[in-house]
Amino acid sequence: MELGILGGGQLGRMLALAGHPLGITFRVLEPAAECPASVVATHLRGEYEDYQSLYHFCQGLDAITYEFENVPVETARWLAQRVPVYPPPAALEVGQDRIVEKTFFENLNVVVPPFAAVNSREELDAAILRIGLPAVLKTTRFGYDGKGQTVLKSSADVDSAWTTLGGRPLILEGFVKFDRELSILGVRSRAGELVFYPLVQNVHREGILRVSTAPASGVSRELQHKAEAIASKAMNALDYVGVLAVELFQVGDELLVNEMAPRVHNSGHWTIEGAETSQFENHIRAVAGLPLGPTTPIGFSVMINLIGTWPDPATVASIPGAHLHLYGKIARANRKVGHITVRADSEGELLERVRRVRKLQGEPTT
Repeated sequence: MELGILGGGQLGRMLALAGHPLGITFRVLEPAAECPASVVATHLRGEYEDYQSLYHFCQGLDAITYEFENVPVETARWLAQRVPVYPPPAALEVGQDRIVEKTFFENLNVVVPPFAAVNSREELDAAILRIGLPAVLKTTRFGYDGKGQTVLKSSADVDSAWTTLGGRPLILEGFVKFDRELSILGVRSRAGELVFYPLVQNVHREGILRVSTAPASGVSRELQHKAEAIASKAMNALDYVGVLAVELFQVGDELLVNEMAPRVHNSGHWTIEGAETSQFENHIRAVAGLPLGPTTPIGFSVMINLIGTWPDPATVASIPGAHLHLYGKIARANRKVGHITVRADSEGELLERVRRVRKLQGEPTT
């Protein structure tokens, strides 16, 4: 079996690595001359809107998936007329536009922060009157790792925010005073089978995910079930196939949806060493029509993103339970170049190992 992946970044790389033991080969379509996935998959260089490239890409493939949500929807639809595409193009359409996304969840009776579409300065002023401040002004499309958004703390921030972001479709979202950020990763098979990983606690800094802890501490069975119900509603509504990540705000005993990612997700990287079946293998299983694997965690895990640079691999390898994953990228400020997953059988042991990794990074250890 050969699967196609739209995008050749680190997620494509890890998908291919997970699929090779299952006897599956991979082909990636990626505009860049070099990409992380090219060492484990055949790399076809081409633009996502070049139909000649798309035609050559899809020949002989059994199914196609994607590793980022900004693949043009029309590209996915064109390919889906020739080869099965999972997750379906409808999931891309929802995941690419924040207004569509928030409306989608509202229609499923899922709680989201208050929001309003903003296409002019007048609409921004009206949205602020209705939603209040503080609030977050974001582009409706694109924007990743904190790009394309700004926090409006008071009316003094409005003019500069409009100068920076105005002139394109925007969304104003009410600022949520959350207790913590969580994410739920669900997987749905072609037959509609659903499995879920435990809730993960995430810490962001400067809009970039820095640390994920799994399972999140202090999660009641009820809270886990609430998160699973949210993801289930979304996946069933979209006739979804593959991994879906839903990022959540916890406020007391309630969960609000921040956004969804119709793909494998950074907050699920811990599953490679920390779960019986990784998110990458389960995504491939779903896309390939195979039974889904168990999602049971193996002890306790912390995933630490490596931003801009990475420590000496030999030093990481000297720490028990630490697993280094480098993406084959050139070091650059604010760029995810790899991650380290730290795993242990007890929370106390995990904390000690994480402190050692933090020390390597020059981060505070308390």
